[in-house]
Amino acid sequence: MAGHGSKLGRKQEEAIACLLSHRKLEDAAKAASLGTRTLLRWLKLPEFQEAYRAARREAVQQAIARLQQATGIASLTILKLMTDANVPGNVRLRAAAHVMDYGIKAVEPEEIEARLDALERSTDQTKPGWRRN
Repeated sequence: MAGHGSKLGRKQEEAIACLLSHRKLEDAAKAASLGTRTLLRWLKLPEFQEAYRAARREAVQQAIARLQQATGIASLTILKLMTDANVPGNVRLRAAAHVMDYGIKAVEPEEIEARLDALERSTDQTKPGWRRN
């Protein structure tokens, strides 16, 4: 698309927008006032493919950002379900299990980083000329 430094025409940019907003290729082609064969041909062009990939990446990144903004509300919802005595037990148990799962998953990257640091230090020590600071 134009914002991505591509050299696509207005019609191709419109086709990419339609591809992003329609489930079926035929529907995207119709919305862009194109023939399906034309859109299929454009999808084989490297510059069109790159612009389409870039547009999809941007759309996904925006969607992920919106979800990340909602994590505070999501965590409050889980905690409310877990602690509300009026909520059925199976729902409270499921909410508690999610809290435990997310808590464990949050620690995993820290543990991996610590193990990686230790591994890097041990490989540095085996290099010739290594000195301890």
